[in-house]
Amino acid sequence: MNIIHGMWLPKDTQDFVQSKEQASLYEAVVKDVVKQLDEAEGIQRQGLMLSTLLKLKQICNHPMQFLQDGSAFTPERSHKLERIGEMLEEAMAEGDSVLVFTQFTEIGGQLNRYLSREKHYKTYYLHGGTQRSKREQMVADFQNPDNGPAVFILSLKAGGVGITLTQANHVFHFDRWWNPAVENQATDRAFRIGQQKNVFVHKFVTLGILEERIDQMISDKQKMAESIVGNDESWLTKLDNQAFKELIALNKQTIMEG
Repeated sequence: MNIIHGMWLPKDTQDFVQSKEQASLYEAVVKDVVKQLDEAEGIQRQGLMLSTLLKLKQICNHPMQFLQDGSAFTPERSHKLERIGEMLEEAMAEGDSVLVFTQFTEIGGQLNRYLSREKHYKTYYLHGGTQRSKREQMVADFQNPDNGPAVFILSLKAGGVGITLTQANHVFHFDRWWNPAVENQATDRAFRIGQQKNVFVHKFVTLGILEERIDQMISDKQKMAESIVGNDESWLTKLDNQAFKELIALNKQTIMEG
C-alpha cells in the first residue's frame, strides 16, 4: 500500500523590509496612483488598481523586474532575493532539493540564471512555454536521487498542478498568490505519495507595504470569509478608494527600523 511518509511542519513566513531602492520606487508608484484614483471610475478605476498591484508586486520582487531596464539582478537590490539565496544555500548544504514557485515568468528566468551562473546550483525551470517532452525529462532528472540536490523553479500556473516532485522537501513561494488554495495546490507537488522526508514550506512577506497587509487580510478569517478571496487580485478592486490607499501605503517607520 502506498503511503506518504513525510509530514507537514509549520509553515515558515520570512519577514523582511524593502531595500532603499525598492522603497523609493514603491513610494513613487503609490504617490502617482493616489493622484489618479479619485478621478477614475468603472473599468478605468479597476484597471488602474490592478496595474498598480502588478507594479508593486514587481518592485517587491526586484527593482529590475519593475524597471525592465536590463539592470543587474543582484541581492543587494532586493532583500527578498538576498534572503532566499541564504536559505537555498542552507538547504543545498544539507543535500536537500527545493522547489521555488513564482507567478512571473521573467523572475523565474532571472532566478534560473542567477542560481545556476552565480551560485552554481543545478537548476531546472518550468514555465508555460516549456515543451511537454522537455517538461517530462526535467521532472525525471529532478526525481532521480543519483543526480544530487537541485533547485526546480516553476511558474505557479504551469507547475502548480499535475506533477510529482517528491525529491524536494523545501518549497519556496518567492511571490504570493493571494488565494491560499492556489499556493497549497502548488506546495502539494512535493507532499505526495512517495515523499520520504518532512516538507518545509517557506513564504516571503515584505513588511510595511502591500504584501504584509494582504497576508494579514487573508489570514484573518474573522474579518474576511474565504469565499470572498478569489483566484487572483481582482477581488481587491472592490475596496473603496480610501481602503485601497491604506492597503498600498508605504510604512516609512518600518523601512527605517529595518
